[in-house]
Amino acid sequence: MINFNKAEFTAAAGTSRQLQASNKPEVIFCGRSNVGKSSLINKLVNRKSLARVSATPGKTATINFFDVDKFCLVDLPGYGYAKVSRSEKERWAELMEGYFAQDRNFCLVVQIVDMRHPPTQDDLNMIEFLYSNGFDFIIVMTKKDKLKKKAQQESIHRITELLAEYEGIELYPFSALNGEGTDDIKEAITEYVENFEI
Repeated sequence: MINFNKAEFTAAAGTSRQLQASNKPEVIFCGRSNVGKSSLINKLVNRKSLARVSATPGKTATINFFDVDKFCLVDLPGYGYAKVSRSEKERWAELMEGYFAQDRNFCLVVQIVDMRHPPTQDDLNMIEFLYSNGFDFIIVMTKKDKLKKKAQQESIHRITELLAEYEGIELYPFSALNGEGTDDIKEAITEYVENFEI
């Protein structure tokens, strides 16, 4: 089993040249700004502020690496925030493209979407990129507690229909408020990490 509580920050990269070497299976967290990525990470590793929850969307401008027992947790900067300058967007694109172009131990991408809304075009672009490039990924649907049960089911149905062309996508509804879904996500990560061959 993986000890998710054994988590520590190891490095941050603002450009692709600053990326640390890849020596463990990497579990990558990806989603648009303000989707609840930091809250999800903190809940998984049982910390209040391992990943900083920013009051300002688009503030996380680096790829942050955390050592979590048997894997490396990779927190990508949130995408899709309109108020970021053009030069910042270009730096972000170079960083992301540089990361995914490297020969790294890509184990699993945790793609995060907001359960209250249909996936944005940026979300769909990311899912298409992951799928067409053969990355293993799951989709975590955050903010579950903000919706009543019927609306939750409608949201799951909507995204299932929207992504019908992609075979075998696993959906994980999640609430940072009460932790619903945490164990299921941990199980999925554990399975991918345990079966990953470096």
